[in-house]
Amino acid sequence: MSTAWYRLDAARQRLTLTLHIQPNAKRTSVAGLHGEALKIRVAAPAVDGAANTALLAFLKKAFGVPLANIHLKHGAGGRRKIVEIDAPTQPPEALLSQAATLK
Repeated sequence: MSTAWYRLDAARQRLTLTLHIQPNAKRTSVAGLHGEALKIRVAAPAVDGAANTALLAFLKKAFGVPLANIHLKHGAGGRRKIVEIDAPTQPPEALLSQAATLK
Protein backbone atom coordinates (compact mmCIF):
# COMPACT_ATOMS: atom_id res chain seq x y z
CA MET A 1 0.00 0.00 0.00
CA SER A 2 1.35 3.41 -0.93
CA THR A 3 1.73 5.95 1.87
CA ALA A 4 2.46 8.93 -0.36
CA TRP A 5 -0.72 10.65 0.90
CA TYR A 6 0.61 11.11 4.43
CA ARG A 7 3.79 11.77 6.41
CA LEU A 8 4.11 11.05 10.11
CA ASP A 9 6.75 12.92 12.10
CA ALA A 10 6.80 10.82 15.26
CA ALA A 11 9.33 13.06 17.03
CA ARG A 12 7.05 16.11 16.69
CA GLN A 13 3.81 14.08 16.88
CA ARG A 14 2.62 15.69 13.66
CA LEU A 15 0.75 14.07 10.80
CA THR A 16 0.70 15.73 7.36
CA LEU A 17 -2.04 14.66 4.94
CA THR A 18 -2.33 15.28 1.20
CA LEU A 19 -6.02 15.34 0.37
CA HIS A 20 -8.20 15.65 -2.71
CA ILE A 21 -11.59 17.10 -1.76
CA GLN A 22 -14.88 16.61 -3.60
CA PRO A 23 -17.47 19.13 -2.33
CA ASN A 24 -21.27 18.81 -2.66
CA ALA A 25 -21.35 15.11 -1.82
CA LYS A 26 -24.40 13.44 -0.26
CA ARG A 27 -22.39 12.79 2.91
CA THR A 28 -18.89 13.38 4.18
CA SER A 29 -16.78 10.24 3.81
CA VAL A 30 -13.47 8.86 2.62
CA ALA A 31 -13.59 7.75 -1.01
CA GLY A 32 -10.13 6.13 -1.25
CA LEU A 33 -6.89 7.02 -2.91
CA HIS A 34 -6.75 9.57 -5.72
CA GLY A 35 -3.23 9.43 -7.14
CA GLU A 36 -0.91 10.42 -4.29
CA ALA A 37 -3.72 11.93 -2.23
CA LEU A 38 -6.58 10.62 -0.12
CA LYS A 39 -9.95 11.56 -1.62
CA ILE A 40 -12.58 12.81 0.81
CA ARG A 41 -16.12 13.63 -0.25
CA VAL A 42 -17.52 16.56 1.71
CA ALA A 43 -21.24 17.23 2.20
CA ALA A 44 -20.85 20.98 1.91
CA PRO A 45 -20.57 23.37 -1.02
CA ALA A 46 -17.28 25.00 -1.95
CA VAL A 47 -18.71 28.41 -1.09
CA ASP A 48 -17.47 30.79 1.61
CA GLY A 49 -15.20 28.14 3.13
CA ALA A 50 -18.06 25.76 3.98
CA ALA A 51 -16.29 22.73 2.48
CA ASN A 52 -13.09 23.53 4.39
CA THR A 53 -15.03 23.87 7.63
CA ALA A 54 -16.78 20.53 7.04
CA LEU A 55 -13.47 18.87 6.17
CA LEU A 56 -11.78 20.09 9.36
CA ALA A 57 -14.76 18.95 11.46
CA PHE A 58 -14.56 15.51 9.80
CA LEU A 59 -10.82 15.24 10.50
CA LYS A 60 -11.35 16.42 14.09
CA LYS A 61 -13.75 13.54 14.69
CA ALA A 62 -11.71 10.98 12.74
CA PHE A 63 -8.47 11.69 14.61
CA GLY A 64 -9.96 12.53 18.00
CA VAL A 65 -8.22 15.88 18.35
CA PRO A 66 -9.42 19.40 19.14
CA LEU A 67 -9.92 21.72 16.18
CA ALA A 68 -6.92 23.76 17.36
CA ASN A 69 -4.69 20.77 16.48
CA ILE A 70 -5.72 20.79 12.80
CA HIS A 71 -4.09 23.26 10.41
CA LEU A 72 -5.00 23.77 6.74
CA LYS A 73 -1.52 24.58 5.42
CA HIS A 74 -2.16 24.75 1.68
CA GLY A 75 -5.06 24.69 -0.75
CA ALA A 76 -7.81 26.62 1.02
CA GLY A 77 -9.24 27.64 -2.37
CA GLY A 78 -8.72 24.41 -4.29
CA ARG A 79 -9.46 20.71 -4.22
CA ARG A 80 -5.90 19.63 -3.38
CA LYS A 81 -5.12 20.38 0.27
CA ILE A 82 -2.28 19.85 2.72
CA VAL A 83 -3.45 19.45 6.31
CA GLU A 84 -1.33 19.06 9.44
CA ILE A 85 -2.67 17.36 12.55
CA ASP A 86 -0.85 17.67 15.86
CA ALA A 87 -0.92 14.67 18.24
CA PRO A 88 -3.45 12.49 16.36
CA THR A 89 -4.99 9.69 18.42
CA GLN A 90 -5.65 7.48 15.37
CA PRO A 91 -3.22 6.26 12.70
CA PRO A 92 -3.72 7.66 9.18
CA GLU A 93 -4.50 4.17 7.86
CA ALA A 94 -7.75 4.32 9.87
CA LEU A 95 -9.09 6.83 7.32
CA LEU A 96 -8.24 4.57 4.41
CA SER A 97 -9.84 1.58 6.11
CA GLN A 98 -13.09 3.60 6.33
CA ALA A 99 -13.10 3.77 2.53
CA ALA A 100 -12.56 0.01 2.27
CA THR A 101 -15.57 -0.73 4.49
CA LEU A 102 -17.82 1.49 2.35
CA LYS A 103 -17.14 -0.48 -0.85
